[in-house]
Amino acid sequence: QVQLVESGGGLVQPGGSLRLSCAASGFTFSRFTMNWYRQAPGKERAFVARMASTGGNTNYADSVKGRFTISRDNAKNTVYLQMNSLKPEDTAVYYCNAAFVGNNYWGQGTQVTVSS
Repeated sequence: QVQLVESGGGLVQPGGSLRLSCAASGFTFSRFTMNWYRQAPGKERAFVARMASTGGNTNYADSVKGRFTISRDNAKNTVYLQMNSLKPEDTAVYYCNAAFVGNNYWGQGTQVTVSS
């Protein structure tokens, strides 16, 4: 059974940091490109960050470049999103996604709220 379980969300003040984790099971994690998406209230789900299966290539949305860092540990079947210098506009539900050759898996999401 495929599972992606996000954790690490919460309430943080502007300028603060959070580290999200996504633990994967039920598929060959090391073959999959791992992505983070987010969905703010009233908006469509949007791409945040991507890391290739080998960990060599990364991509970021312009809005998070220089502030967010995606990483993965294939030995632990886990992908991370380090979020620094958080802004109120980063408030959203953050979703982990695994993609490989037509297979596309999603986690249930974790809420991140940036507010003073």
